[in-house]
Amino acid sequence: MESAIQKYFENKTVFLTGGTGFLGKVIVEKLLRTTEVKRIYLLIRPKRGVEIQERISEWSQDSVFELLLKSKSDALQRVCPIAGDCLEPDLGISDTDRRLLASKGQIVLHGAATVRFNEPLHVALAINTRATRLMVQLGKQMVNLEAFVHVSTAFSNCIIYHVKEKFYPEHLTCSSDKVLGVSELLSDELIDNMTPTLLGSHPNSYTYTKALAEDVILREGSDLPICIFRPAVIIASHKEPISGWIDNLYGPIAILFGVARGVLRIATIDVKAQASLVPVDYCANLALACAWKTAQTDERQNDPIIYQLAPTEDNSLTHGEFKDYALDGRMQCPLTKMVWYPFFHCITTMWLFPIAAFFYHTLPAYIFDLALYLSGRKPRLVKVYQKIHKTLGILGPFSSKSWYFDMHNTNKMRELMSEQDRRIYDFDMASISWKEYFEKALLGMRLYLGQDPPTSESIAHGLRVIKRLKMWHHLLQVILGCIAAFIVWSLIRLLV
Repeated sequence: MESAIQKYFENKTVFLTGGTGFLGKVIVEKLLRTTEVKRIYLLIRPKRGVEIQERISEWSQDSVFELLLKSKSDALQRVCPIAGDCLEPDLGISDTDRRLLASKGQIVLHGAATVRFNEPLHVALAINTRATRLMVQLGKQMVNLEAFVHVSTAFSNCIIYHVKEKFYPEHLTCSSDKVLGVSELLSDELIDNMTPTLLGSHPNSYTYTKALAEDVILREGSDLPICIFRPAVIIASHKEPISGWIDNLYGPIAILFGVARGVLRIATIDVKAQASLVPVDYCANLALACAWKTAQTDERQNDPIIYQLAPTEDNSLTHGEFKDYALDGRMQCPLTKMVWYPFFHCITTMWLFPIAAFFYHTLPAYIFDLALYLSGRKPRLVKVYQKIHKTLGILGPFSSKSWYFDMHNTNKMRELMSEQDRRIYDFDMASISWKEYFEKALLGMRLYLGQDPPTSESIAHGLRVIKRLKMWHHLLQVILGCIAAFIVWSLIRLLV
């Protein structure tokens, strides 16, 4: 028997942006696997030499769709690509496709965004803010529109530390319409030069332009059946379609992978601070539930409803616990390719980090690259650490502070869902076992990022590698300890 959400999506036409991204793929897979959705129109940026339909066809080889295609072999035929680009002033959608969407579109899931924290402001404004306005305008042309879900981020208002499910226009230096108006008049270079003034207290262009996008929804989308979904930091899947699935090296998973490879050894992280992480499948489930709930609302609210998803206070996760889970995995599911024995230190003293990074990262990198050069291979580790240190500097503000996200609307919606829907579209953050989650996530990281097969032979190979590196690691510690002791002894003799 179909659940209420499954019944709602039956024979519906969905328009999805960001569908080729991490969250987007999981949304598409869940829609196709659990509902009889009629059609999913997917906004896809054209690539030179690659047909947009070909990009959809390639999904048949993607592990995230394996479970779906076993039960519904022709499921991807319901996905129809629409050529477009959120960087373009008109979204790059042709007049023919625009008329098609206006007449057929019933549900809009707008998830396209640039998530680079250091994106030039003119680019972030175009993709994250202006494209949201254009999507709202397109939504107003859809004669059969029932629900519009704008995927934002829980950190769009990160300048405060207790974020409620409400709008915060007072934290913007200028309203969205003024900023977008100025961006149309000035050159890209001038906009980028205005970055410090426009950002105000926001730490980067990503959170700022996502906050501006929410202001667009508030000012221009309130007459639509629209809501905002704010997920915290999205990480590997918990249950569906496969445990531990991940296809990118963003944020916390990049740290996990860097530690597992023996490359990342030190970072500015407060181990007592809260880690606001949410599995990608929980985010996909809540996004679909948001569409269902928005369509059920007969009367428009004064302001669009906001739904947040983050760890609960009763089942929180600290960065220290995150670190411990990462290190636990080094012997449970070791990679077969490691630079050194995995270990990781967290420091909170900012001035100490450059000194520690020199001895833990930079100096070993020069020695490693020298060995590569002498063996006739191309040196690479110094450049890798330059990128790592730049990334750690960008992520620094988010790894040393705690945020608390109210989830009143999210919890209320879950209470309204049937028991069957709660099971099929699970997003209950209170029930997650973080220990169990990270066991699966580390195995997923090993398989999907490390490209190590989940076989006993591969695990055994990884164990042999890590045991050998552990021996060399402890031997180096002994040698360095002896050198330090000799230096101290020599100094004492000189003083005496």
